[in-house]
Amino acid sequence: MSRFQVVSGKGGTGKTTVAAALALALATEGRRTLLVEVEGRQGIAQLFESDALPYEERRLAVAPGGGEVHALAIDAERALLDYLQMFYKLGSAGRALKKLGAIDFATTIAPGVRDVLLTGKACEAVRRKDKQGRFVYDHVIMDAPPTGRITRFLNVNDEVAGLARIGPIHNQAQAVMRVLKSPETAVHLVTLLEEMPVQETADGIDELRAAELPVGRVVVNMVRPHLLDEETLRTASGGRRKEIAKALTRAGVTGSAGLVRPLVEQAAEHAQRVGLEREQRTVLAGLGLPMAELPLMGEGVSLSALYELAEEFRKQGVGDETADAAGQTPRGGKRRGSGRGVAS
Repeated sequence: MSRFQVVSGKGGTGKTTVAAALALALATEGRRTLLVEVEGRQGIAQLFESDALPYEERRLAVAPGGGEVHALAIDAERALLDYLQMFYKLGSAGRALKKLGAIDFATTIAPGVRDVLLTGKACEAVRRKDKQGRFVYDHVIMDAPPTGRITRFLNVNDEVAGLARIGPIHNQAQAVMRVLKSPETAVHLVTLLEEMPVQETADGIDELRAAELPVGRVVVNMVRPHLLDEETLRTASGGRRKEIAKALTRAGVTGSAGLVRPLVEQAAEHAQRVGLEREQRTVLAGLGLPMAELPLMGEGVSLSALYELAEEFRKQGVGDETADAAGQTPRGGKRRGSGRGVAS
C-alpha cells in the first residue's frame, strides 16, 4: 500500500472524518501513522477530542494492536521559517522577517510557494528515517483541500514554474513532485451517493489523471442502510396504496386509510432514494477504481465512532497488510494486544 495517502472530497462529504478513520485503520499491529492537516481548520483535533494542534507532531491515539496515530497541523508561515533555516541558515533573521510581515506576504502573494511549503512538509515526513534506517512513519495521511482544488494543490511543480525556474524553491518543488507522482502516493476521493459530489469526484479523477497524479480509491461516505427488501421496494415505488390498505383491512387493522398514507409516502421516498443511490453507484463503478464504503453514523462522529469507521475500513481490506512498504516487520516485531484511546 502507498505510504502517502492524500484524502480529498467535495465539501460536506466528510473527508476529514475519512482521513482520521484511515489513519486509525492503517495504524495497526504496531504501525505509526501521521495525520496531516493543511487547511488550518483544526478539524482533526475536534474529531479526536483534543486541544488545538500545534505546529509539531503530537501523538493523538492508540490503535488496535498497539499502533499509534500522530497528527500535525502544518502552518505555511512556520513551514517557510523552517525552509529558510534549512536552506539559508537564517535563524533569528527569519524570525525578524516574520515580525516585519515578510513571511505572511510571501505565503499570501505566491500561493504556489505556499503549496510547495505545505506539501513539502508532508513529503519530508514520508521520507524521514530514524537512525536504524527505518521510516519514522509507516503511513502519512493528509487531510487535503477539496476536490475542486486538489489537482492544483498537488501539482506544485507547475504552480511554481513561473516563479522560480532555478534555485532552492524550484528544487524543492521537484523533490515534492517526485514523491507525489511515485508509487508511494495515492490520492483518495470521498463522495456521497448524490449526483453533485459524484460528478465532482468524476471530474476530479479526470483532472488528477491528466496531471499524472496517482489516484487511489473512491470512498463512499455516510451510506444509509436499505430498510426494505426488493419486493417491498417495487411495491412502494409503484405507489400501490389501495392494495396495501386492503391487505391491512383483511389483517384486521382498523383505520387503515389514515395509517397507510404516511407509511406509503415514506416507503415511496425511501424507494426513490435507493433508486437514485443505485444510479450513482453505477456511475462510480464506471470510474474503474477500487471503492470502500463507510456507514452513516446516526449520532454523529464521536471518538468511538471513528474507531468503528476504522474497523469498517479494515473489514474492506484497508490497513490489513502484514509488513510496511519497505518490506519490514511492523514496529514492535510481534502482535500486540488490542487497545484504543486518546494518547497524551
